[in-house]
Amino acid sequence: MIKTEAILLVWGVRDEVLEKIPVEGQWLYGEYDFIARVEFADVAEMEAFERLLRRIINGNTYKLLPVKISAVRDRESMKVSVIEAIQELAV
Repeated sequence: MIKTEAILLVWGVRDEVLEKIPVEGQWLYGEYDFIARVEFADVAEMEAFERLLRRIINGNTYKLLPVKISAVRDRESMKVSVIEAIQELAV
């Protein structure tokens, strides 16, 4: 089973709505209100999460961008992985 990672961007919603999003991320002040890195066991889990987002946010003021390969640096072993591509899901 291949794990799927995605970047979640949310904009144009109130703080009360952001508090309901079931992932940890960073609140932003600017063009976007929230950003998070989200991991899923498979594509089906990601699609279920997107349906939940639509109910919470009540609109299309978010993007869930799947990442093919993520960039991660392990400080102990100094290994570095690089992002290969980010795909935009049709919303």
